[in-house]
Parts: sequence; C-alpha cells; structure tokens
Amino acid sequence: MSVLDKTFQLRERGTSVQTEVLAGATTFLTMAYIVLVNPAILSTTGMPLAGVAAATCLAAGVGCLLMGFLANYPIALAPGMGLNAYFAFTVVGAMGIPWQTALGLVFVSGVLFFVLTLVGVRQLIVSAIPRALFSAIAAGIGLFIAFIGLRGAGLVVANPATLVALGDIHAPATVLALLGLAILSVLLVLKVRGAIFIGIVATAVLGWVLGLATWAPQPYSLEEMTGTALKLDIPAALGVGGHGFGLALLEILFVFLFVDLFDNVGTLVAVSKKAGLLRPDGSIPRLNRILFADAGATVVGSLAGTSTVVSYIESASGVSAGGRTGLTAVVTGLLFLATLFVAPWAQVIPAAATAPALILVGAMMMAPLTEIDWDDPVVSIPAFLTLVTIPLTFSIANGLAFGVIAYAVLKLASRRVAKADWLLFALAALFVARFVYMAFEA
Repeated sequence: MSVLDKTFQLRERGTSVQTEVLAGATTFLTMAYIVLVNPAILSTTGMPLAGVAAATCLAAGVGCLLMGFLANYPIALAPGMGLNAYFAFTVVGAMGIPWQTALGLVFVSGVLFFVLTLVGVRQLIVSAIPRALFSAIAAGIGLFIAFIGLRGAGLVVANPATLVALGDIHAPATVLALLGLAILSVLLVLKVRGAIFIGIVATAVLGWVLGLATWAPQPYSLEEMTGTALKLDIPAALGVGGHGFGLALLEILFVFLFVDLFDNVGTLVAVSKKAGLLRPDGSIPRLNRILFADAGATVVGSLAGTSTVVSYIESASGVSAGGRTGLTAVVTGLLFLATLFVAPWAQVIPAAATAPALILVGAMMMAPLTEIDWDDPVVSIPAFLTLVTIPLTFSIANGLAFGVIAYAVLKLASRRVAKADWLLFALAALFVARFVYMAFEA
C-alpha cells in the first residue's frame, strides 16, 4: 500500500491517484476565476490589487491543503463570493470601516470559528436554522453578487426617479461586458471545463483587440505581492483604542460567522451527497475537522490580506470527475499555490471582463430556491423576505435579520413551536434588539 493510498484511503473509497489528480485539476479550473474576481471586488476598498490576488491564491491553496490532509474531503476552499462583496461594499464602503480593520475582523471571526467549533456551538446553530433560510440566503447572496456585476458592467445605473435604470449600452465598457456575458454563457452551455475563467480571459483579450479596453500591464514586485500581508488591524477590530465603531463590529462578526457557516454547510451537504460520503442518517462524517480546516483557512486568509474563506460548490465538478478523497483538494491547493506568482497579472483584466462572471455566478446561486416549500407561508414568507432584502438593502445582515424574525413570528402564530426552537427565538430576539439599536442611533 502506497503512502498516498494509506493517507487518503484511496482503495477504500474506490478511487486512484490518477483519478484524484484529474479531479483536483477539474475543480481548480472551475473555480480559478476567483483569482481574478476576488481582487476586482476587494480592490474597490483601496486594497492593492496585486496583493489581494496573491493573498487569494495563498488562502485558497492553504485552505485546500488543510481540507485534504485534516478532513480527507474532496472539497476546495477559497475566499467566498458574497462575503467578499459584503466586506468591500458594506463593511468598508457603506459603514466606512478601514479595510485593515475589516481584515482584523476576518481574523477574529476565524479564531471564533475555532472556539465555537471546539465547544459545539457552530453545530448547534446549524441545527437551529431552518433549511429554507439556508437556501434563501444562498440565493439572496447570488442576487447581491449579480447586482454588483450588473452595476460594474454599466447595465444598471442609479436613477433619482426610479432608483435604478438601464445604463448606456453604447459605452465601450458596457459593450465589452455584454460580449463577455455572451461568451461566458455559451461556454457554460457547452459545459467547457473552466468556462468562467476562460471566458474572463477571452473577454479581456477581445476588449484589447477591439479597443474597448486598454492593455496596461504594470510591473510588479515581491513588495506589491505582499501589499496586503499582515496589514490587518486586530486592536481596532476588537474595539481597542476608541475607534468608535461600537456594535457595528459585533454585527460584522455575526454576519461573517453566519454566512460562512451556512455557505459551508450547504456546500458540504451537496458535495458529500454527490460523492456518496454521507452517513446513512444524513450526517456528515468528520464535520468538526472540516470546520477546523475552514477556520484555519480564514485565519491564514486574513493574515495574507483577503476576506473570509469558505468551501466552494464548484468542488462538485471534481467529484463528478471521480474525486472521493482529500487528495483531490490537495491537488487543487497545489495548483492555487503554483498560480501565486502570476496572480498579480490580474491587474490587467478590465472590470468589464469580470462583471459578466459576477452576473453568471449569481445566476448559478439561484438553484437552492427549488428546495423551498413555497406553498407553506411559514416557510415561504421568511425565505422571500431574506431573498429580496439582501440585494435591495445591500446587506446580508438585514436579509438574515428579516428571515429569522419572520420565521420566529410565524412559528408562534401557527403554533408550530418545538423545544428545539429556543435558539431560533434567541437569535430572533437579538436581531430585534439590533433594529431597535439602529433606530435609536438614527
């Protein structure tokens, strides 16, 4: 028995080294777009783009290695779509918190993930939240991401009369974004592996050739690649020094915790089911190890200079290619680390080339809506409120709050309360207190 076979239980799970390597490469190709998209989003905060690109590769690489060796699961990790938008547009953009402090909050949340996993609280929260809200949150974040993409493409613009309106579709950047949307859509329809990554690069090249975008590569150095490394401000994140952010910091930590938790659980269930790794009772083996890997990756990501790291549903592509063990994740991680030294070239990709990817990633996140029982008002009303308030209020926290409060109220009204719902009502009470606090602050 080889070392790899013994380490990853290849024979026991009916796979081979060759199959796992192919699966890992497949997963990497399907999620490599994050190397371009994540820096495009986080750089809007003023973070150095080259540094974010390098941090993205490092966080994804380390996260995948942790998942592979610690939990032996074919699941890849990288900075999460949705949480990066929350980090950039809500925490830094709307709330005015410096990106260094926001990185400090990501670090603190990663440490809290460790502690809460160790004492079993994360698992308890998972059992308290209705699955319908899991689905609504995922789809709401998808709409949030798509809206950001539409705005970045210039297809949606602000309008004082109607709030939003159609942008100038003759503008060069918008024309390029529309061409990119067509290219990416066709590649996805044809089921091309790495469709999103290939589409972004193809759109950028087309933009340069047609003169719709400028080719402006900037020389980069080790200093630029480490532009975000160890720049986090942990004292400010902990409220030390009187920065005046108050309860806003607690709210951000709360969102980081919940969204990361829901994102991971949803991905774990879907990928584990596809790989045949669930227990007969539907539970996930080695859940604690998986959550520890996630927490470790988030801590590393914050130190390197990127937002919260989560499990990626694109891991299902590697499972479809035969991946059944952590060796798949290890291969994906090594490929991300290999990409580290060319990642700063992400700065030459125009925003109009990444905007279509955001739109289509958002579209693909709508799938969980089919899991909601829309005929049951107790379930459907909270799910709908969650779904629409996330993009329309530009806040994942507001979506979570409306969904949990509505679900708790309707459970009481329908007399469908069980003893196990105590944590749900506690969370609802916290969200009500949050809105009361916000009203007094206003």
